[in-house]
Amino acid sequence: MNIAAISHRTTIEYSYALNENTVVINLKTDKDVDKAYIIHGDPFIHELRGKQKWFGDKLEMQKLAELKYHVIWTVRISPKYKRLQYYFEVESMGECYVVCENKICPVSEADNTSWQYYKYAWLNSADIIKPPSWVKDTVWYQIMPDRFCRAADSPKNSKFKTWGDFEKPTWLDVYGGNLRGITEKLPYLKELGISGIYMTPIFRSGSNHKYNTYDYWEVDPDFGTEEDLTELIDKAHEMGIRVMLDAVFNHCGHEFFAWQDVFEKGRGSRYYDWFFINSEDFAKYEFSTEDARFFSFSFWSGMPKLNTNNPEVVEYFTKLCTHWAKDWKIDGIRFDVGDEVSHAFINSLNSSIKKINPDIFFLGEIWMDSISWLGGREYDSVMNYPLPGCINDFWKNRDLSFTDFIYSLNYCRTLYPEQTTLSLFNFLDTHDTSRVSEISRGENELLQKLTVLMTMPGTACIYYGTEIAMKGLYTPYNRSTMPWDEIENGDYDSIKSKISNLIHLRHQYKEFRSNEIKFNRHPGFPRLVDYTKSDKIRIVLNAETNPCEVSVEGDIIYKNNYSDGILQENGIVISAIN
Repeated sequence: MNIAAISHRTTIEYSYALNENTVVINLKTDKDVDKAYIIHGDPFIHELRGKQKWFGDKLEMQKLAELKYHVIWTVRISPKYKRLQYYFEVESMGECYVVCENKICPVSEADNTSWQYYKYAWLNSADIIKPPSWVKDTVWYQIMPDRFCRAADSPKNSKFKTWGDFEKPTWLDVYGGNLRGITEKLPYLKELGISGIYMTPIFRSGSNHKYNTYDYWEVDPDFGTEEDLTELIDKAHEMGIRVMLDAVFNHCGHEFFAWQDVFEKGRGSRYYDWFFINSEDFAKYEFSTEDARFFSFSFWSGMPKLNTNNPEVVEYFTKLCTHWAKDWKIDGIRFDVGDEVSHAFINSLNSSIKKINPDIFFLGEIWMDSISWLGGREYDSVMNYPLPGCINDFWKNRDLSFTDFIYSLNYCRTLYPEQTTLSLFNFLDTHDTSRVSEISRGENELLQKLTVLMTMPGTACIYYGTEIAMKGLYTPYNRSTMPWDEIENGDYDSIKSKISNLIHLRHQYKEFRSNEIKFNRHPGFPRLVDYTKSDKIRIVLNAETNPCEVSVEGDIIYKNNYSDGILQENGIVISAIN
């Protein structure tokens, strides 16, 4: 038995409260372990029973997921007295080992007088991770306002490029998309199946992307007015569509009032400690901050980094978000560069804003394992960057097998507590990545990737234009304008209809959103993707290079390139099992 591979700690990736009555305990082992058991009970039960030694009930654990080198075992326990003490026994090839907090030893050598047991001290309701319940059922649509739609009655402006002219894009191009344009297209989004809008920054800035904010309180005039924003939010809510704003609190733009004051007065500015300034001659007009004269986002001097450890900075943005939540009634806040702002800042902001609206959604932009931000007091969820990597890698590299794909998917869906997993922000592309259509081998492969997206646990997001297979390789080519004339002419009806059907199926069948997945391997067909959700929905995708014979039980609810029992290359068949 590979004892070194056995892992457990009483931290939320292994031990957490699922709800008011249930504790989930996970154990990671090597694949050589045949069975795993938990011995559990109240930590004081032996005293109640007049025993010298503690004892507990033995319960067999189940396999939650198989990873490339490990297996994760799980069990759910409802402790009668809200306390839980426990240890494990693992079996392999006739060997049996005890796993405690302070030692792993053979059962035959066990002497529990020296054991340090694991303990879930108390199931406090206030400590349960509770993302807003509505999030897991949402299908988001990410919009860059400048590129999505210019309202029909918008006045002409000479600085706006001709809509659709994207032959030689630059970082400075502005096309004039605005908030009223988004409002005009709400019926389009509703028909598509969208139930949430995530807009990139909308506040006053000198760029087209607005991530270098000058004034957090003013809607950028290029996009419209505060009245336009409230109209958009109100009409979206009337249609059952949530609205999430992008909060750029890690850094600001160079014309932000506090930075301008510091740039002018240096140490004499009352805002000096709002930033990270490291030299007396920091106020230089140079593009890069590689010299570390002050810290900035990605070495860009036009985006000085804000000191979110400073109580005044915390207070400033708390007042701002209070305004957003109370006066505009937004449904969510996406925090740009969410891993660089301080934990204390997000914790404080979460506490303040959720007193106004307990159902507001806090989403962090974090590109890696984010467990330390997801304990229930900071972000409700994060952008699940491992998932698009997993999906896009499988279709890019045809040497990868379905088994490899399973390992990657299982990694993505076992990183966090289950209630967090069900609220993860899943996507295939964003304004920061190549468009998924660009890196796919045609629309059929794109549909396969979107099928996986729509059938994974977590909330799903479509980047604007993905529904019509818009292309674009990295920035700025991934930020083209929506071709509304062609859309309204019906040029994209076929692909849009297929993607819309997938979205509506996700809404219709709760199993699409479930974390209960059974993978079905087919010897001899290493890239035939086949999995069942909650024993009720079966998804089969042919990523082989030849047709495959696939028998389907139940009713076919979605298909592409499937007929007479034959699933063509890049084909899809989804069935509802009776």
